[in-house]
Amino acid sequence: MKTRNSRNPEALRIRRRQPILYFEIRFSLFILLLASGCGAPGEPTPPSPPVPVAVTDLTAQQAGDAVQLSFTMPPKTVAGERLTETPSIEILRGALKPDGSPDAKSFRTIETIPGVLVGDYRAADEIQIINRISPDEVRAYPGAALAYRVRTRASRKRASADSNTITVRIRPVPERITSVHAEVAEPAVELSWSAPTRTSAGDPLVAVTEYRVYRGEIDTASAAAAANDLSQAKWKSPLALLASSPTNSYRDTAFDFGKTYLYTVRTVIPGDGSTVESSDSVPAIVTPRDIFPPVVPQGLVAAVLSPEPNAPPEVDLSWSINTESDLAGYHVYRSEQQDRPGQLVTPDLLLSPAYRDTSVQPGHRYWYSVTAVDRSGNESAPCARVAAEVAQPSS
Repeated sequence: MKTRNSRNPEALRIRRRQPILYFEIRFSLFILLLASGCGAPGEPTPPSPPVPVAVTDLTAQQAGDAVQLSFTMPPKTVAGERLTETPSIEILRGALKPDGSPDAKSFRTIETIPGVLVGDYRAADEIQIINRISPDEVRAYPGAALAYRVRTRASRKRASADSNTITVRIRPVPERITSVHAEVAEPAVELSWSAPTRTSAGDPLVAVTEYRVYRGEIDTASAAAAANDLSQAKWKSPLALLASSPTNSYRDTAFDFGKTYLYTVRTVIPGDGSTVESSDSVPAIVTPRDIFPPVVPQGLVAAVLSPEPNAPPEVDLSWSINTESDLAGYHVYRSEQQDRPGQLVTPDLLLSPAYRDTSVQPGHRYWYSVTAVDRSGNESAPCARVAAEVAQPSS
């Protein structure tokens, strides 16, 4: 006898399907719970942006119509992690309150240096940045003090804390020297310039203490660019104080031929118990070339040596030694006519001031002269000719 369910095939199929549906429903709920994060440890949080530690060693000093800032770049973040990229630099400038303390509300960002350009401002282990002060600012606030801070930024979201605050009193300085003339002579590079008569703010210049001459060596290929923009110089040795001069000229005797030198001059005036320099002059760039021959040899003496029987005659020459440090040697010339320079008889340079001519012929008169040659190939004029009479051998 058949049951009711057996008589209804559709009901039987649904009953058999119930365990499968139950499993599918539970599995779907499990997936939904996972998707909703139920039972998870929490939503993932984005990493915090790197924040460099604050600069603590900012210093500043007036440099002509500018302020030079110096400090050390931070190597780590506030979390103690090493910075993987060079952060950008932000320069802030503000004013002081009447009591001399920095006015926090007055600070404004006046310059930003991207991280990729920070290397251009490195000097040894420090960063050095020049902040120009316009003549109008100097004129409007003579003797005023400016306050500076710096901060660095490794991400757009957060910058470092501000550095220590440093103040600089801006004093009037002489106007920039606009032309320095450099002329190369054999013993020196001779520099000269026009004396300034006013301050950079346009006021009459009362007194000049001295001039300071700075010199650096640059790559010759960068000379043209450096003449228009000092920052374009490719330094082999940086600008350094060469000497002080009480007048508007100086002779540099400590130079080497073939090197390219860049000179700048700063005017120094007294101020507030010390001295203050002007900005760098327009640079003078020169590559001294050795085009200067040695001095003419002196004291040439010619002696005809008496030959032994059946031996050819000889003429022995000697002269005073030249004292040039770059002397390479000597050449000897011989002629059979007094008013003619003659021909070179020493194709190789003589290293000592002596020569013996073994190619003379009896019965001839010879005129000799000597020149000196330096290592650059410059040859002196010939010395005064001396004669040597080579007699016929006696029969």
